[in-house]
Amino acid sequence: MSDFNHFDESGAARMVDTSDKAETLRIARASAIVRMSSTTLQLIRQGGLAKGDVLAVARLAGIMAAKRTGDLIPLCHPLPIAGASVDFSFPSEETLRIEATVRIVARTGVEMEALTAVSIAALTVYDMCKSVDRVMSVERIRLEAKSGGRSGSFQAPSE
Repeated sequence: MSDFNHFDESGAARMVDTSDKAETLRIARASAIVRMSSTTLQLIRQGGLAKGDVLAVARLAGIMAAKRTGDLIPLCHPLPIAGASVDFSFPSEETLRIEATVRIVARTGVEMEALTAVSIAALTVYDMCKSVDRVMSVERIRLEAKSGGRSGSFQAPSE
């Protein structure tokens, strides 16, 4: 169990003690894909769904989720997020790409906050569109990049 820092010597779960770490600027970027019918994606882009502006609501949900990650994931530290953004792109006629970037000056990273932001934004899209497209899927939630802290920078390989 020594390779996992969320477990003590006896294997019991614990919150990592970050008190000896320096506060540094830490940035994490994550992404997710929501696959849906081209008709559904067209409705989203044109604002034609009865529930309203799907992307505006999903953006707010993602930002709110980043701020609440410590309440959702048991061993995450509650963090004072300095900045969070959620952006959308349309790689194909059937895919919505969601990307979140979270910034903080702290003793621990914000990877989980960025991953939570894209996850909740994607689930919000699903919730708002499920009445017109029940076969949507949320796919490929992943960390794209991170910087800051002892472990340095990370960049996911291109797909």
